Amino acid sequence: MARQVPKLEPKLKALPTKPGVYLFRDAGGEVLYIGKAKSLRSRVRSYFQTRAGIGALTERIADLEVIVTDTEVEALHLEQNLVKRHRPPFNVRLRDDKSFPYIAVTVEDEYPRVMFTRERHRRGVVYFGPYANAKKVRETLDVLNRVFPYRPCEGPKPGRHSGIPCLDYHIERCLAPCVGYVSKEDYRKVIDDVIEFLSGDTRPIVRQLEERMKRAADDERFEEAARYRNRLFAVRHLAERQGADKAAVGTVDVIGIANAGDRAVVQVFPLRDGKLIDRYSFHLENVAGQDTETILEAFVLEYYGSAPSVPPQIVVPRDVGDTSVLADFLTGRRGSRVEVRAAERGEKRRLQELATQNARLALDSEGVAAEQTRLRRVEALEELREALNLESLPLRIECYDVSNIQEASPVGSMVVFQDAVAKKAHYRKFGIKDAEGQDDFAALAEVISRRFARMRDIADEEYDESFASTPNLVLVDGGKGQLSAVLAAMQAYDLPRVAVVSLAKRAEEVFVPGRPEPIVLERHSPGLQLLQRVRDEAHRFALGFHRQRRETRAKESIFDTLQGVGPVRRRALLQHFGSAERFLAASQEELEGVIGMPAKTARSIYAQLHKAGRA
Repeated sequence: MARQVPKLEPKLKALPTKPGVYLFRDAGGEVLYIGKAKSLRSRVRSYFQTRAGIGALTERIADLEVIVTDTEVEALHLEQNLVKRHRPPFNVRLRDDKSFPYIAVTVEDEYPRVMFTRERHRRGVVYFGPYANAKKVRETLDVLNRVFPYRPCEGPKPGRHSGIPCLDYHIERCLAPCVGYVSKEDYRKVIDDVIEFLSGDTRPIVRQLEERMKRAADDERFEEAARYRNRLFAVRHLAERQGADKAAVGTVDVIGIANAGDRAVVQVFPLRDGKLIDRYSFHLENVAGQDTETILEAFVLEYYGSAPSVPPQIVVPRDVGDTSVLADFLTGRRGSRVEVRAAERGEKRRLQELATQNARLALDSEGVAAEQTRLRRVEALEELREALNLESLPLRIECYDVSNIQEASPVGSMVVFQDAVAKKAHYRKFGIKDAEGQDDFAALAEVISRRFARMRDIADEEYDESFASTPNLVLVDGGKGQLSAVLAAMQAYDLPRVAVVSLAKRAEEVFVPGRPEPIVLERHSPGLQLLQRVRDEAHRFALGFHRQRRETRAKESIFDTLQGVGPVRRRALLQHFGSAERFLAASQEELEGVIGMPAKTARSIYAQLHKAGRA
């Protein structure tokens, strides 16, 4: 064996030969990796033999745990659940760790909505997806709303409390069900057309638009004919991806995989009733040392484990080995037989090779782009070291900003860029406590003091990795005044040599200590662009926190003035109305309709709101 932790030898010798799931843990008990095996003994022991690419994992394994199952399919289900719970750092994962975007149609609403979502579990909702690109989903919804005038407003009921149609009605993006301009039956027909279109059948809506355009033109209603023409163009543009008609192929997902080093790309070609409806590209990490079978398994668990539907057949690369376990797993998800197999000939083989070719192109393109990005980051850091006369490369940059409006809810932000890349896990927020009024200098000084006061040893109970790390460069949003305030605050602490500069917005000038004139970097230089990116991120983070606190206080102030409304009723009101604005605009009857709200209390709340002049 290449390396084996002595304390693990008894466990390795006692491993069963049955199927199951294994968990590797580090010295602190944290889960490093979770996998499933047909034979736990042979699979787990293989990690401690020579296996390229996973040395970093075996070096950190301090303990292991196994869970025996009756079958491999049970092990696959268990692995999926455990990976979702623990999110181990060494498991293969999709680069975007958020859930996938979907298009949702709320079919059980009186007037259904068509909307973007990332959840996929609500009853009474039809989901289309998952999609690989959220931007593409939003663009699709924008075009769909131009063609199908469904209501774009939020909430289970349409419209506003004013009883007047909104702008969407006047620009022909809504039929105004809120004021009864369309019947439920006619509105439901619009939703049925949307579902039919998203399901891949575009022919009915194309024929319908063509007929309406022709009738309008024959009747010399040319403006109306032009609107139908524009809608027809929009539908055809969305349907272009469905142009490859392979009726003999049927409903199937074709998967192609390419991997190199620690990265992999999976391309999915979904065909529905023989139509190639799209192409999805997914990027995976932590694939070093893993074979195609393991990569495919990890992707299938992540992708189809959350998909609202699974096709009856999935075509995979020919080098993935035995796929019977995946087929059984997906059969359980679908509720009927799913076939997972490689294609040996014909159109399916051609499509699979095409998917693999696209995966390789995407991987190569990503590699070139990643290298160009890396070189530009290095260039930016080198430029800053030269231009600002720094002792070393500013590998860790911390930037600070404050945000307030008329002395209300002042806050501060700290953002961190490591190797010229945002390190969001190290971002921190500060609620300003001591600074009075709109004194940005005092607020900055307070944030800096609180930050560097928390540079503690790793054994300390209040240890925080972000505060314990020492920056190479501290960046402040502002000019000489802000720079002086930060320098004065930092002098109170015994710090190593930390460079401090400020970046003024108006002329994008860089001020450094001991130099009266600012340093002016080239407008398009990598160094200045990096400083701008860090500064803008600090501003965005501070502003977001400030809005959050302001909204929270606004909601608190509304309810704090109402007699008979405690924390439980506050939650019930917000849950029922969805926002403080809807609550303030509610009628007495609507307040009485809140679950658990006594009629007497509802009348009292209504009277208090109107007495205060708030509604």
